[in-house]
Amino acid sequence: MNTPAFNLQRDSFGQLVLTDAAGARHTGVVAVRAFPIAAPDEGICLLDADGHERAWIARLQDLPEPTRALVAEALAQREFMPVIKRLLDVSSLVTPSVWQVQTDRGPTAFVLKGEEDIRQLAPGVLLVSDEHGVPYLIRDPQHLDRHSRKLLDWFL
Repeated sequence: MNTPAFNLQRDSFGQLVLTDAAGARHTGVVAVRAFPIAAPDEGICLLDADGHERAWIARLQDLPEPTRALVAEALAQREFMPVIKRLLDVSSLVTPSVWQVQTDRGPTAFVLKGEEDIRQLAPGVLLVSDEHGVPYLIRDPQHLDRHSRKLLDWFL
């Protein structure tokens, strides 16, 4: 495990504060993934409030635990991409249709406007966007249960 060339902590307002190797403090730091789908735990950039890169993290697991926890928490707060675990029901086999799904964040329903709102990002990775542009991830459609695969196949 490498010691990072920066120190990361939260201030009394809950904002991330990065102190770099030169001792300069940067308040309001945000964490951004370079490859959120393909390599979510690799290539993480810490940006200051003006959007300037202040630190680069090659691999999240290389950080010491307190810093790793802060970065992971910052990423979770910034990103909202539920993962679809099951398709429970669809209102119609043509679009627009209401999808009722079970995600890693609980059950929800959304409107799929058209088949073009289902995109393959990489082999075995689908991104489904609802009518409001909220992205839902399906990591491996082949590992969904039979009922979910059958419903999904109607739209692919």
